Amino acid sequence: KASLQELLGVKDLTGMRFLDIGSGSGLFSLAAIELNAKEVYSFDYDQNSVDCAKSLRAKYEVPETRWRIERGSVLDADYIQQLPMSDVVYSWGVLHHTGAMWKALELAATRVMSGGILAIAIYNDQGWQSKLWTAVKRYYNRGVLFQIPLIIFFQLLFGAIGLVADLAVYRRSPLIRYRNYESSARGMNRFTDLLDWLGGYPFEVAKPEEIFHFYQKRGFELTNLRTVGGGHACNEFVFTRVANIVD
Repeated sequence: KASLQELLGVKDLTGMRFLDIGSGSGLFSLAAIELNAKEVYSFDYDQNSVDCAKSLRAKYEVPETRWRIERGSVLDADYIQQLPMSDVVYSWGVLHHTGAMWKALELAATRVMSGGILAIAIYNDQGWQSKLWTAVKRYYNRGVLFQIPLIIFFQLLFGAIGLVADLAVYRRSPLIRYRNYESSARGMNRFTDLLDWLGGYPFEVAKPEEIFHFYQKRGFELTNLRTVGGGHACNEFVFTRVANIVD
């Protein structure tokens, strides 16, 4: 909830309709419910994610009329067009995994009502490093014969980098890194996190200015920006729709 409040710059979502594109586990949709959104629409391409979100809805006893959960694709223009216009359209770290990022960015914006908010997170373009990671991810997804050596290599590589950092920079026991990893902001153990990163394909990136100009031409004004300072993670953008979307 705090993450949504900080990113969107709002205290709550009272009276708002919240559209969660690529809702995953449904956790942020639930947070929107907890922040008093009047209606939440969640969809994801992955059926396991849809089922997980539905289990959260049942656990917290949220009426289906208030929280609608479906399987759908942001690349399906017909599906997107039948979704309601929303006060907040939220898609964190999703659209760059569709295989058609710019189309996904375009279609996501069509559901933002005038004066509404679009919040997205897109992988930062690091030039040659991004190209290298794209190749790694492509090979990883070719099958288990490619996965095993890549997992071993990067497990050893990241382990060695962490060891040097702990001993030479932080001057602490390397065991602390592994003991505290699951309780850190990532919320998963180190090995699962590695698989999550290596398996993230399709994989596309963009420079902050590319996202800014793309939406500026479509009647959006940038209201919040958090970059990763040239790193490999996601830049976060919040736009407000101030004019009609143009072709």
